[in-house]
Amino acid sequence: MSPAPKHRGRSATAKCLTAAAAFLLAGSLAACGPAETGLQRDAARQLQERVLGVTQASANNDPAAGLAALDSLEADLASAAGTGQVSEERRRSITTAATAVRADLTAAKAVADAAAAKAAEDAAAAQKQADADAAQKAVTAPVAPAPTGDKGGRGKGKDDD
Repeated sequence: MSPAPKHRGRSATAKCLTAAAAFLLAGSLAACGPAETGLQRDAARQLQERVLGVTQASANNDPAAGLAALDSLEADLASAAGTGQVSEERRRSITTAATAVRADLTAAKAVADAAAAKAAEDAAAAQKQADADAAQKAVTAPVAPAPTGDKGGRGKGKDDD
């Protein structure tokens, strides 16, 4: 049985992968259809490449890279829509799907960021404890002073004979 944080991270990753896969499938189907789908083939091919970047980042459990790839996809979509390669209806459809993927990636990134912060906090606490332990070992016990008693000229090896 895996700990809860890993389970939540995997759940968010699974959501990202599912959403990205659905987004990829939608883009693939649109590229196969005729021009009346509201998406010209060249634009569809370019957008599919961007979707693949989002999917690969999700598969690599890298939501930050997925968000960056999604930003590129949305920029390309806006450009294609501006040049008439994507109809307004198709742009809205793709934007809706991208919004859902962005929500999943953002949630996955939040989980990853929280896990990284917790790991850093744990490492700092462990280092602080190690430093405290080392300081404690460095403190030496007080040394007993050397005897100062006068032996009256008798030292080691001198007897009163």
